[in-house]
Amino acid sequence: MKQPTLLAMDFAALRTLRLLYENRSFTETAEVLGVNQSAVSYTIEKLRRAFSDPLFFRQGGRVVPTERCGIIVTSAMRMLDEIETLATPVSFDPGAAEQTVTIACNYYERQIILPGVVKALRERAPGIRITALNSTTQGIQLLKMSDADLLMGPLQADGHEFYSRTLLSERYVCVMDRDNPLADQPLALEQYVSAPHATVTYGGTWRSRYLLQLDTLGQKLNTVLEVPSPAGLEKVIAGTDLIATVPGRVAETYSDAVRIVQSPCPAPFEVFLVWTTRTHKSAMHDWLRKLILECVAGQPEPEPAHTVSADG
Repeated sequence: MKQPTLLAMDFAALRTLRLLYENRSFTETAEVLGVNQSAVSYTIEKLRRAFSDPLFFRQGGRVVPTERCGIIVTSAMRMLDEIETLATPVSFDPGAAEQTVTIACNYYERQIILPGVVKALRERAPGIRITALNSTTQGIQLLKMSDADLLMGPLQADGHEFYSRTLLSERYVCVMDRDNPLADQPLALEQYVSAPHATVTYGGTWRSRYLLQLDTLGQKLNTVLEVPSPAGLEKVIAGTDLIATVPGRVAETYSDAVRIVQSPCPAPFEVFLVWTTRTHKSAMHDWLRKLILECVAGQPEPEPAHTVSADG
């Protein structure tokens, strides 16, 4: 069999190598590429001969890359990103653009940030289409695998291939029925943790920062109801003695049936916009990132949560 040379390798082969390195699975890599597993194995075998290195080996049922494989993938990623940048038009006309952008985000960003962005796009760049992916805790991985172009959320990535900007600063508040006795008094930590709670679990994929803060205080909520999302939560707690803890801007989207009260465990956090070197120099993506920042900058700060003085 003729020995393949590096010059004979195409960018599709290098992308296969990168995906296998990130997924550590021939099956998952084949699914991402939309090919069968034997096609992935054939490509990796050609790369092994070209680089004179096994690249991957199996250890305890896992696919493990060699040290040299890591070096090759790092260089290949830079090369693929640069080629993609070269293929992107230098100038960008929003009114004439016809492109699809994939944004990884969750309920908060779809409720608070995305509506304003979509409205602005319909006015300025109606040909740009948005696909929103549920990122859960996998947003960084979605960016790495090029399954998403942008990530909006409370996750900030480390590494030379990532860029980020702060979109919003947030903190948690309590919401409860307007007739709840706790709605008209300062909410002490002891009252807060002992009150019956409807707790948002985000499907078990994410722990809110206020829960982590309670862990450090050695406290645990009296959870009597778990829900996967803050959506419609005000309807659940209305007319009950339940308390829920949600981000301030989410609480403001709820109806007047509930009252927003200052939390003794606000656990401030930031929401970021994250992208990679793949789109960093793209004129279209640069324009879109600036548009998102502009839309967020136009948002008012959330109203202070209700509180009362200790003497009423």
